[in-house]
Amino acid sequence: MNYYTHKDIQQILRVSESKAYKIIRQLNKQLEDMGYITIRGIVSRKYFEEKFYDSRG
Repeated sequence: MNYYTHKDIQQILRVSESKAYKIIRQLNKQLEDMGYITIRGIVSRKYFEEKFYDSRG
């Protein structure tokens, strides 16, 4: 699976359903601003992990 749903994000971050959807909307908005096509309710797994677990310091 190359994407996360709200349920995945809820589990990973231990947040409410509404917060998980808000995070998906924010990340998808960033992707759209960069010219990518997004699908409502899911977010790229790679992009999510880059934003939350980037180890560049």
